[in-house]
Amino acid sequence: MTAPISVLLADDQAMVRSGLRLLLEDEPDIRVVAEASDGVEAVELARRLRPDVCLVDIRMPRLDGIEVTRALAGSHRVVVVTTFDTDEYVYGALRGGAVGFVLKDAGPALLAEAVRAANIGDALVSPSVTLRLLRHVADTHATPAGTLPLSERETEVVRAIARGRTNREIAAELFISLSTVKSHVSGIQTKLGVRNRVQIAAWAWETRTVHA
Repeated sequence: MTAPISVLLADDQAMVRSGLRLLLEDEPDIRVVAEASDGVEAVELARRLRPDVCLVDIRMPRLDGIEVTRALAGSHRVVVVTTFDTDEYVYGALRGGAVGFVLKDAGPALLAEAVRAANIGDALVSPSVTLRLLRHVADTHATPAGTLPLSERETEVVRAIARGRTNREIAAELFISLSTVKSHVSGIQTKLGVRNRVQIAAWAWETRTVHA
């Protein structure tokens, strides 16, 4: 049998951690292995226990979610949790290497899917959040320079990613194989100089490659 996905929960509110744990551990393929009440503890536990996914609150004492993400990016898969209305600077966490984000009031199904997506490197970008957040990004950040031109097919894949489609959904929409989608995503990341799907989505909105 496949081992369950190990998750580290980092939030300064014990009730929030308890609620998230209950939701996640109701899933047979997910197991919470540790909880952290602040950013420093989160980084220390992540480095010691090496969980598959770190679910990190954006606002915590000592180190906030952005700083935690920067500290762990590259060696850990971090999903940032946000209330959005007050945490618009979550964009900084995405630029810092977070592989996804979910709302604190997201339902259990979305939360579990975000963890599963992060575990396989196929970050979940919820359309309901993406459209609002990345439209704000597009209005407040300059177009990045120095990227290589994308092919027509790659541009189609970028637009689909920006609208929150998974690899399987993109394959179905474009009538191509899943392996072809993954190959396109890898090529796009190289051309744009980004590390994950969320950053591809951010680039798409910044450059007006996709429109609301």
